[in-house]
This record gives sequence, C-alpha cells and structure tokens, in this order.
Amino acid sequence: MYAVIGAGPMGLAAARNLDKQGLAFVGYELHKDVGGLWDIDNPHSTMYESAHLISSKRMTEFREFPMADSVATYPRHDALKRYFRDYAGHFDLYRHYQFGTRVLSMVPDGGGWRLTVEKDGQRSERRFDGVLIASGTLHTPNRPALPGAFDGELLHASDYRDPSLFKDKRVLILGCGNSACDMAVDAVHQATSVDISVRRGYYFLPKFIGGRPSDAIGGRLKLPRRIKQWLDAKLIRWVIGSPSDYGLPDPDYRLYEAHPVVNSLVLHHLGHGDITPRADISNVAGHTVTFSDGARADYDLILLATGYKLDYPFIDRRYLNWQGDAPQLYLNVFHPEHDNLFMMGMIE
Repeated sequence: MYAVIGAGPMGLAAARNLDKQGLAFVGYELHKDVGGLWDIDNPHSTMYESAHLISSKRMTEFREFPMADSVATYPRHDALKRYFRDYAGHFDLYRHYQFGTRVLSMVPDGGGWRLTVEKDGQRSERRFDGVLIASGTLHTPNRPALPGAFDGELLHASDYRDPSLFKDKRVLILGCGNSACDMAVDAVHQATSVDISVRRGYYFLPKFIGGRPSDAIGGRLKLPRRIKQWLDAKLIRWVIGSPSDYGLPDPDYRLYEAHPVVNSLVLHHLGHGDITPRADISNVAGHTVTFSDGARADYDLILLATGYKLDYPFIDRRYLNWQGDAPQLYLNVFHPEHDNLFMMGMIE
C-alpha cells in the first residue's frame, strides 16, 4: 500500500498512474477537493484572480484527457480547477482520497513509512510501503529582508488576490518572474504609479506568435539544445526586441537555462511608460526607496514577488537528503537511499 500526499495536478497524475498499474494507495489532501494551487478557494492556495496558464492548454493537458475545445488557449485558474476535478471524476480518483486531512508526520518504519494524519481533530497512524509526496512547492513565501525600514505596506505576492489592492497607491514590485509581471500589469489599471525592481535579466516570450501559442512553435523539427537556444533567442529578439530596449537588464545566460517570463503585456506597458523599471534596492527609509543606480522614489506599497521556499513540514529534512535550499534527488524525484520515497512536483 502506498500513500500519495496532495491532490493537486502532480498528486492526481501520481494517483492516476498508480491506479493504472494496479498499485493500491491512499491519497491525503488538506483541502476539501482536488485542484491544489489552481483552486483559488483553497485557503492554502496562493492563486490570484487574474492568473492564467503560462503554457498553452495543448502543451499542458493530460494526453489521455484533453481539454475541451471551448477552453481558452491559455486558461484562467477557474478553468483549470474544473479541468482537474473533471479529470479526477473521469478516472474515479476521488474514491482513493481522504479530504480535509493533514499529514502531521512521516517517519521510517521497518522498511516503510509511518504517517500520522489528522482529520476533524482526530489523529490516526498508518504504515505504508512507500510514499509519493505531491504537496506542492508554492506554499511558504520567501520574504527577503529589506535594507532598511519601510513605513508603508509590505506584502508578499502570496498575499495578493485582487487588483483592488493597488487602488490609488504608489506601488513597487520587487521581482520580475511570471507572477510579478502579471501583478504589475494588474496594478497599471489601479495604482497611481507602478515600478518594478529587477536585479537580473530575464527572457521574455509573447504568448502568441503568428496567432499560435509560442510554446507550440518549432516542435516538429528536433534540434540540438544549443542550436535551438540560439535560434529561438534570435526569433524572440526579432519579434519583441531585447529586454534592454525596455529599460530592463539583458540576461547573462542562454534561453531556457532559467524559466522565461511568458507575458504579452508587461513589455507593452513598459514601452508606454505605464510601468517604470528600477534597479535593485540599496536602501529603504520611511516611504523612500533608493536603488543601486542612485535613483530614489516614494512608495505606499512594496510587493515582494520573490518566490517561495521548498517546505515539507511533515518530514524531517534528513530523510529527504536535504542539501542547501532543496533535497538532492536523482532527477529531482528519486531518493538516493530510500527506494520507496518519491518527490513529485520538483521536476522543474
């Protein structure tokens, strides 16, 4: 008997494949339904109202369960929630899960693993032959300390839900990943001003090229990685230019060596002056922020779009071969010593 911890996209994928192979398992999910991060009503989700997929639906869907033609090319979060619930219902995965159940601890036990769980205030224990951890990677915010004291509102992107947060405020967004750029675009229509502080360079990809989703272009011809990186980078520069054309730093690494920003609007607003690019923060005093290039500006709200820390509170790090900021696993899945412990969701 195996245990699957989590009923988000990766937990459901793990559950489906265990079921296909005839391997008995029990699923544990803290929320009342499946969907994980993509269920904005899940109190543990960090989803926000304007969030859409950054990969197209045909590059994201389960091959054996395609998304409906009526679903948008880049679906919104609520469409993804419906999709994952339909997927779980279609393959009868609900019967395997215990919902509203928190995994409190997980320890080795006679070659297997003993899990302690809590449901409705009642604790119970059960031993499993193996465990697949799919509890997600976007739960614990990374909140770096600012160099100084800020007298305005300081929030993390995980606190963001609705653009009304930005209403009539001077906003500084720290970070330039996909969520940061989504939120900057949202803020344009509400805030008094929108600045974005960028420490390093990013590659920016439009969502559509020639009417087709950008991640669906060029897949037919298989090329060596280095050649594909060079060609795709050339294509992107031809279509939208370089980040430095918009006042942002150019990346000092090759395309695909870090996650690109897939957003068709942030460069548009940068080019129109709706968003002002800023350098890294060097000092904060009151409402005034000084940047590393010497520029200064005043803000009412600083939003830290600075990512998340990997966090699995129910298992001691020593059992995950934790080194530095993350577990060190073969292919980011397989433990070097425990052949019955699998980390699902760290594949990226």
